[in-house]
Amino acid sequence: MRADFGVPTEAVGLLLTAGTVGYLTSSVLAGFTLARLGVGALLAGSTLLASLALTGYAVSPGLAVLVGCALVLGLGSGAIDSGLNAYAAGAFGPRHMNWMHAFFGLGVAIGPLIMTAALSAGLAWRWGYGIVAGAQLVLATAFALTVRAWRRRAPEPGVGTTDAAPAVRVPILTTLRLPAVWSGTLAFALYVAIEVSAGLWAFLLLTQGRGLSAAVAGGCVSAYWGSLFVGRVVQGVVAERLGPRLVLRASLGGMALGAALIAVPGSAALAVLGLVVLGFAAAPVFPLLTLTTADRVGAAHADRAIGLQIGAAGLGAALVPTGLGVLISTVSVQVLGSALLGLALALIVLHELGTRRPAAGSGPEQAGPGSDASGPGLDASGPPAAGSAASGPSTAGSAASGTPSRSRTARPDDADYPLSGPVRPVVEGR
Repeated sequence: MRADFGVPTEAVGLLLTAGTVGYLTSSVLAGFTLARLGVGALLAGSTLLASLALTGYAVSPGLAVLVGCALVLGLGSGAIDSGLNAYAAGAFGPRHMNWMHAFFGLGVAIGPLIMTAALSAGLAWRWGYGIVAGAQLVLATAFALTVRAWRRRAPEPGVGTTDAAPAVRVPILTTLRLPAVWSGTLAFALYVAIEVSAGLWAFLLLTQGRGLSAAVAGGCVSAYWGSLFVGRVVQGVVAERLGPRLVLRASLGGMALGAALIAVPGSAALAVLGLVVLGFAAAPVFPLLTLTTADRVGAAHADRAIGLQIGAAGLGAALVPTGLGVLISTVSVQVLGSALLGLALALIVLHELGTRRPAAGSGPEQAGPGSDASGPGLDASGPPAAGSAASGPSTAGSAASGTPSRSRTARPDDADYPLSGPVRPVVEGR
């Protein structure tokens, strides 16, 4: 790309900046407009937007057009992340929520493989973007054809409940005044900061700080990312049986333990073990924090809070690893473990503060995660009802899409996720 456009390497910063601005903007706005648009329409439009942006990448005549396409891609990606997470928080249980996020990571990994395959086949880099654009167009078509199936449905009167409660309209300022909304938003920023910082700077720590070869250190970093994927698959099942709150607290403690192992000076083995522990423990945190958003802020505010949380996650991924890189260059790479430990402990404190506050507006009109009142259910014994891949500000992913199931089968371990309840409050999109 640099050679084709005749620009310096640092021009990539313009693409990252444009993509980040678009991602942050749309992820926040999606949470505030989801009630009006509906998740099906939001996903169809956002995925189409991402497809058009990637097509623009493939045919772009110059850097200026590419920067504009990066902004559009960020807008589409942020809305996909925010909308799909808000929907899944109401429709899925812990297992499928974790599995969905596991496949987010798989989609991110597939993107570079597609580009590598295109370049290895002797094709121009434009083909890689064109292939992903085509996949996103197929996904947008699938979402458009299933818009009605994505509607959040209230339970029928008389099925596990009495008459449905009337819809409650909540002003936006009421949501923004809730301390739990902002503590949760900051918690997401901290979590993603830890996840990205560990993956970004671990190679430098293992080579310069622990004396490992580049090949071995690269394998250890891959093991870290692999433990995130495996952890989400495995701990999704565990969280379904033990409940998300217990698994979430244990995972946050595990993140602190992993960071402490990384912080131990001198030992390469402990640093590698700490990386794997950190990755496995961190795996369910993002999905379970998203799933339990309504418990912290109230169902009437959940969509908006999730939009803010997704935006904060993108901001944390952009700012904290950069600041940590400056700290490493100023002090030493040995500071990485201590910094990760401090962030992990701060995350534990924020989570505990958020969970100790009663959910705003909690009462009989609230619907818990996974309830029919929050959206179409999911058969607990089957595969995830819908899959998608979300791309960050500079990354595109894709996955197969399906039609959400309209019912959810009751099981003995569903006590924390009632199958029916009064109507979930409707929020204004103003």
